[in-house]
Amino acid sequence: MRLNENILLLGKKVVLVPYTSEHVPRYHEWMKSEELQRLTASEPLTLEQEYSMQQSWREDADKCTFIVLDAEKWQAQPRTTEESCMAGDVNLFLTDPGDPSLGEIEVMIAEPSCRGKGFGTEAVLMMMSYGVSKLGLTKFEAKIGQGNEPSIRMFQKLHFEQVAVSSVFQEVTLRLTVTEHERQWLLEQTSHVQEKCYRDGLSVSC
Repeated sequence: MRLNENILLLGKKVVLVPYTSEHVPRYHEWMKSEELQRLTASEPLTLEQEYSMQQSWREDADKCTFIVLDAEKWQAQPRTTEESCMAGDVNLFLTDPGDPSLGEIEVMIAEPSCRGKGFGTEAVLMMMSYGVSKLGLTKFEAKIGQGNEPSIRMFQKLHFEQVAVSSVFQEVTLRLTVTEHERQWLLEQTSHVQEKCYRDGLSVSC
């Protein structure tokens, strides 16, 4: 999505940056994992296919993707590469033409050393806040494999409620409607987040 190609979101634990070609090699290595393929219902791609996918996601109007960076690593060394700080990704899919206010959200903390630290929770909260404030979203859905209990529990803690179970796809669908009360709660949870301009892998003044 071109809307977020020059946006960096700085949180306490994570930094969200647009998915660029610099991130593809590390992402490709992650997706060789059979566990991640199973959890994300993904097929392994060649490196060339991964670069093509990154480019299409950048251009597609119905996908908003940020790479999740470890904020502590990213801030510790000004010259550190983003690739060395990568923790995962977070996505919004605006794929229901009948309801442009609905976004399907998914998060993956792929780096094993980054799991269990609250990275996924903060990334989802930041992405939801971005979706509400910048994309006009008022409803979110998350489709999660039935065996992915940690992810299901995380979304439930963020006020999502289970609305469907598919035995065919072996996945659970959770949904959150952003009422005014939920909107205020979401803004409170992300009041620390700073939005910065992003150019060529750098945070710059707008």
